[in-house]
Order: sequence, then structure tokens, then C-alpha cells
Amino acid sequence: MVNISVNLNGVQLQNPIIPASGTFGFGNEFRDFYDVNILGAISIKGTTKEPRYGNPQPRIAECSSGMINSVGLQNPGIDTVVNKEIPNLRKFYHQPIIANISGFSIDEYVECCNKVDALVDIIEVNVSCPNVHNGGMSFGTNPESAAMVTKAVKAVTTKPVFIKLTPNVTDIVSIAKACENAGADGLTLINTLLGMRIDIKRRKPIIANKMGGFSGPAIFPVAIRMVYQVAKACSIPIIGCGGVSNVDDVIEMMMAGATAVEVGTANLIEPMTCKTIIQQLPNRLLEIGFNNIQDIIGII
Repeated sequence: MVNISVNLNGVQLQNPIIPASGTFGFGNEFRDFYDVNILGAISIKGTTKEPRYGNPQPRIAECSSGMINSVGLQNPGIDTVVNKEIPNLRKFYHQPIIANISGFSIDEYVECCNKVDALVDIIEVNVSCPNVHNGGMSFGTNPESAAMVTKAVKAVTTKPVFIKLTPNVTDIVSIAKACENAGADGLTLINTLLGMRIDIKRRKPIIANKMGGFSGPAIFPVAIRMVYQVAKACSIPIIGCGGVSNVDDVIEMMMAGATAVEVGTANLIEPMTCKTIIQQLPNRLLEIGFNNIQDIIGII
């Protein structure tokens, strides 16, 4: 018998596989493909205080080993998520739910996290959003602002708080440690890299906003490197993500130091990806000499 369960700050997951926020909606889209209750958890669509219709189109650009998106946090707003989307998800999904919260000011983060606290199991705070009160610089690009968000959110929540870090920095370890020192229960990394594509016939950027978040298999080595660095520097658990698309990627991410793993872009390419990974994980662990998945966490 192979044990593939993991624990995130007291929240027990039957396996470490989590669809990443923004690639699984609120769970409804994937019900026709398989029973989503086989998942370890679901990180629901990124949520802001007010409803957002997202950025102008086109906002998706394909790449040879991934994609660029500039969706712009399209979501129905925190009140609709709390009053409608999460209750609807609970009707058919009985595993842990992770709320992904974004904000354009610390007050927005605080309000959203406070409203969602009682309805979910973990709160994932996306600090890649621009701080509108500080010239538009992302909260996650310097230790001080990331710590401020962490401390403010922890003051109004009772559930484990995982800060989702941006890779678009020169020193992710200093930001991770600042979040840990401010009270973060865990970290999620990495978010998307900043990328761009150009239509050579039109001589214009493909995406209306010119640049967007680059994700997919091409960023996997960067994600592994950052997870490894942060795991060595911090003592709180990590949810690893970035380019994960198969069972070996999951094992590699966990060996680098992740306790659980989010699967993102791969869900958009092949909707059965998470199910396939979960099915393959026990036998793959046995093949490499393990019968308890917890033994591989941070083994490198």
C-alpha cells in the first residue's frame, strides 16, 4: 500500500495534486470529465473585491512550450464567490478548497480574506497584483510590501494562509523569508513569468496588453530552482507550481521541497491531466523505491 496523502498546516489532503487557480474555474467545468473528488484540493479562480471583466482581447498567445495569458483576473467578485460559487462547489466537492485572493490595496486583501475565511480550508494570497497606492508596483516584488500583506491578512483569518509569490524578482528567497517572518503559514510558488509574443505579419504584439503571464512546461526548471531555494531557506510548507504536466514533474517538484503541487496550464491542454497523475503516482513512487510520498519531500 502506497501512502500518497500529505498535510498542509493541519489540512489533510488525500494526495498532493491541486488544480491551480485560474485553470479550473470553480470546479464545474471539469465535472463532465471525471469525479473531481479524487483531487487533493482545488484552488478556485482568483477573486477580487469587485467583479472584474478582465483585460481587452486578444489575451491569450500560444508558445512552443507554453502560453501567455493576460486574462486580467476576470471574476465575479468576492460577494458572489462567497454567496454562490463556493456553496455550489460544496454541493458536489467534498475535499479541501483553497481560495485564491487578489487585491489592489491591503484593505482589499483584508476584506476578501475575512469574507472567505469561514468557507474554505486554506487561503492562497496572490501578491502579484499591482499596488494602486504605490505606483502600480506588485506587492510581491519587495519583502516589505509582501510582509505587510501577510501580516494584515493573518490578523483577520483563522485558516492557514499561503502567500503565492511572483518569480519576476531578483531574490525570491528574501521575499519568502519576509512572508514567513510576518506569519505566513505556507508559500505557493511560482506564479507566471512575464512574457510577450509578436505577430510578425501585423507587426504588433499578439496580446492587447502587449505582455502577459508566461506559463507551461518551459518555466518548469525555473519553478524547480525557486522551490528548492525557498525550501532550503524557510521552514514553512510549500505548494509548488509552474509547468507541471506529468507524474514525474510532481515527484521532481516534491523532491525539490514542495509538500503539494499545483497543476495549471496542463489542465487547459488536457483536462484529464490531474486524474492521470493521481492514478499513476502510487506505482511511480514504488518504481523509484518509495511507499510513502512524504519521504520524498525535500529529499534533494
